[in-house]
Formats: sequence, C-alpha cells, structure tokens
Amino acid sequence: MTAKILDGNALAQKLRADFKTRATVLTAQGMRPGLAVILVGDDPASQVYVRNKVNACLQAGIHSEKIGYPPDVDQRTVLDKIAELNADPRIHGILVQLPLPRHFDSDAVLEAISPTKDVDGFHAENVGALMQGNPRFIPCTPYGVMKFFADAGIELKGKEAVVLGRSNIVGKPMAMLLMQASATVTVCHSQTRDLAFHTRRADILVAALGKAKFVTAEMVKPGAVVIDVGINRLPDGKLCGDVDFGPVSEIAAAITPVPGGVGPMTITMLLANTLEAAEREAGR
Repeated sequence: MTAKILDGNALAQKLRADFKTRATVLTAQGMRPGLAVILVGDDPASQVYVRNKVNACLQAGIHSEKIGYPPDVDQRTVLDKIAELNADPRIHGILVQLPLPRHFDSDAVLEAISPTKDVDGFHAENVGALMQGNPRFIPCTPYGVMKFFADAGIELKGKEAVVLGRSNIVGKPMAMLLMQASATVTVCHSQTRDLAFHTRRADILVAALGKAKFVTAEMVKPGAVVIDVGINRLPDGKLCGDVDFGPVSEIAAAITPVPGGVGPMTITMLLANTLEAAEREAGR
C-alpha cells in the first residue's frame, strides 16, 4: 500500500480562491476584512510565521497590519494596543504571535483580546464555546485538519482516533472536534503507558508532539489516516514532521507531508476565521 498524499498546498490554494471572492464581496459592501498581528521580539521563526500570515492576507484581499515591539517592551504597552484594536472597526481579527517573552503573562494577553476578534480561538470564552459544540472560532491548525478530512471524504463517524499531544493549541481542540464528528477519541501524552498500543489501533492518527520522526511504521495500523502536525528542523537544516514519513507512507491509507501538509492549512484557516468575523460584523 502507498498512502494518498494529502496536499496542504493544493487544498489551501482552492480554499483561498473562495476566500478572495468573499473578501471582494465584503469590501464592495464597505466591510473590508482586517487582521492585526502583534509580534513581540525578534525570534526568527516567529518573524517568518508573521510574514507568511501578512502575505497570505494581502493575496486574499484582506487588510493586514503587523505591529512589532522589541523583546523588552512592557506588557502594559501591548495590552493597551490590544484594547485599541478591540475598538477599531477596521480590524476583525487580532492575533498575538506566540511564544511571548518570559516577562509576559501569555494567558492575560490572550484574554485581553475581544472574543469576537480572537481568530486564533484561544480566548477562554471561545474555548468554552468549542467545548459546547457551538464554536465561534476554531483554532486554526485543528480547523485545517478537519478540512483535510472533509475534502478527502474521510469518514470519522465511529472511527478510532488517537491524538498524540494535549496542547491547548492543537491536541485538546483536535480531540474535541474529532469527538464532535462522532469518532471515539484517545489523547496520548508524555505520561501515556505503552503508546504504541494506542497508536496501532488508530484509524485516524494525529501527531502533534514536536519530536522529529517519532511515529514509526511499527506504531501505525495499516490503512490508517495519518495527520502530521509536527514541524522539526534536522541537523542538516531540513524540515521533517513527527512522523517517519517514508516508511509510514508505505502502510497508511493517507498521510500529510512535512512541509506542504498541515502548515499551509493553518494559515489558510486563519484567513477563514478573519473572514467569518467580518461576515458576522456585516450581518451575513
């Protein structure tokens, strides 16, 4: 068996074409969607992520603002800017690039964003709405994974799904979305005993651990759908995921590559959330 490659770049391109049409309609009605991205510090990876998000907005017809601060900026300055953006009718989505410097209280910063503009879906109010099955915003990476399933016609109802990782950004919301799609969900983490026992029975396996090539072929059920959320840099500078792609792709039914899988979809769903926020504001 050779797995079907779930191409994130192709799916993202298809979705973004629709987004541009929606943004054009809103702009013609005087409601151009707007996203503000706050970056604190000079972390190279964060700078790349922010640049990619801003460029994606421009290509989709979404207004974007990048607001940068030095790493030693005080938290109050950032909180004041968030309050200003909360009140700005031109801005429909606010994103604070993580991680923040050590002297910041990240939870306090995220909670300062208006729930109606929290396009990352990290505000406690939005987390609660997701838990109740009535989300305002779905966190971008799990949202993108669900789009993979829908686009490929992958049935989730009644399937055994295993999520590796329990982060607030990916693991927990991913498990919740799979559960709401009527899959039977197991969440594994660093304290899970006999991890391979769980992964080998998974019809759907989502790896979000942050460990290069951690998931080997021996850990995967033949015919499983494998979603690799991880992105790791090897000593030679190349990128890889949490899944040992070559061997696993020989036994899986479908798999996402790294790069070119979940990554492009994460940014794409940020655009989706920003558009949805603007459409709500426009009463559509």
